[in-house]
Amino acid sequence: MAGAIASRMSFSSLKRKQPKTFTVRIVTMDAEMEFNCEVLDHDVSKEEPVTFHFLAKFYPENAEEELVQEITQHLFFLQVKKQILDEKIYCPPEASVLLASYAVQAKYGDYDPSVHKRGFLAQEELLPKRVINLYQMTPEMWEERITAWYAEHRGRARDEAEMEYLKIAQDLEMYGVNYFAIRNKKGTELLLGVDALGLHIYDPENRLTAKISFPWNEIRNISYSDKEFTIKPLDKKIDVFKFNSSKLRVNKLILQLCIGNHDLFMRRRKADSLEVQQMKAQAREEKARKQMERQRLAREKQMREEAERTRDELERRLLQMKEEATMANEALMRSEETADLLAEKAQITEEEAKLLAQKAAEAEQEMQRIKATAIRTEEEKRLMEQKVLEAEVLALKMAEESERRAKEADQLKQDLQEAREAERRAKQKLLEITTKPTYPPMNPLPAPLPPDIPSFGLIGDSLPFDFKDTDMKRLSMEIEKEKVEYMEKSKHLQEQLSELKTEIEALKLKERETALDILHSEHADRGGTSSKHNTIRKLTLQSAKSRVAFFEEL
Repeated sequence: MAGAIASRMSFSSLKRKQPKTFTVRIVTMDAEMEFNCEVLDHDVSKEEPVTFHFLAKFYPENAEEELVQEITQHLFFLQVKKQILDEKIYCPPEASVLLASYAVQAKYGDYDPSVHKRGFLAQEELLPKRVINLYQMTPEMWEERITAWYAEHRGRARDEAEMEYLKIAQDLEMYGVNYFAIRNKKGTELLLGVDALGLHIYDPENRLTAKISFPWNEIRNISYSDKEFTIKPLDKKIDVFKFNSSKLRVNKLILQLCIGNHDLFMRRRKADSLEVQQMKAQAREEKARKQMERQRLAREKQMREEAERTRDELERRLLQMKEEATMANEALMRSEETADLLAEKAQITEEEAKLLAQKAAEAEQEMQRIKATAIRTEEEKRLMEQKVLEAEVLALKMAEESERRAKEADQLKQDLQEAREAERRAKQKLLEITTKPTYPPMNPLPAPLPPDIPSFGLIGDSLPFDFKDTDMKRLSMEIEKEKVEYMEKSKHLQEQLSELKTEIEALKLKERETALDILHSEHADRGGTSSKHNTIRKLTLQSAKSRVAFFEEL
């Protein structure tokens, strides 16, 4: 099929006694064709009933631009999804979960927790078996992660979710590549990959990264003779590119794919035909109409939800008012009962008040009497306090007089003691005079002067202390504002994939990794984050001549 998958197909039913043929009518981006196919021309199972799979033969470079009609997009989405689930297209585990969330959005619409409860994806085939077996995760754990991303796709219609699926899938390394076993002149076994961008040579053990690539705009002619396939580059100075295939029939298929992809490659780079422009205009109008319809439905849904919320609020308020009215009636009844009780209590209180008034009058009389008694008692108390005060003053004076007399007695005792001592010394002196012999009087020698008391001059050597003022330097702390900003923020998709990859990495079973898993991990570890198209462009930066020589040396 040229351009894209058929948007409308019809074929006659097969009957045992009728010729086994069917008619296919194909409407593509560029033309409308109708032809008959003989069933016997194909390898068809002899068992009945026979199942036919109508698939796109040529893949678009950019699904968003080239898949014009919605039915074309939907059928192509189903094909790519099945190839990923059947592991014909390698998809990393984290990308598989993201693609599964878009597939769920396309099938179930917006996520609703009340409808999409736990286990609603139990019967769905959403992940490749290789991914499921690679991790120690239960189906519930996978469903939880798929649902987390599914909830973020709210508001996307089916065609939008399918297109997001295709936009991610078209950047996978094995997307749209048809592989064929070939040999070069030396007999080295290689793989030829044919896709929408050109021809690629792969190692048989690595279908993810091409060794050499030849874009279609560098190829002038393609032909084959028996099992030998010949590709002539656009530059006539470069030798032809030859390889051998295993079967003549394989060469026919390779030639068909090369001619079709080359034709589409060149056609994409030209102005669209009038028919394609009309189809795109119709598709844009249809898309705009559906967008307006979706917006109208969204507004109606929002208005209906607001009306339902208003109704629920009014019902709630009505119920609340009924409850308040019931409570008010009950409170009124309790108030009436309380009023009766209060009336009885008021009567009792009035009677008690009369008794209290009578007792108060009696108490007043008793108080007057007590006051009169208290006045007399107060006068007597005052006189008693005055007498006590006088007695205290008298006692104080007597204490002072007693202390003075005691001091005088002590002084007299001291004087008496001194008089007795003087009398004793006089008696002693008199006794000495009466007992001494008579001698001439002698001049008493003058008493030697007492030695001079040396003066000690203490000289206080003052120690000079020069206290120098220390210059204190002020330490200023300047807080700089953060000026470094991310020049480019990572895309939300890459953040999601990286987050999921990190989350499930601990649950990976290394012994179950396939060769493609190992190759993809090594490519990612080497920094291989560029897209498939960018990788191929890097390979084509080499000259065509060097690429041909490299192929022959493999």
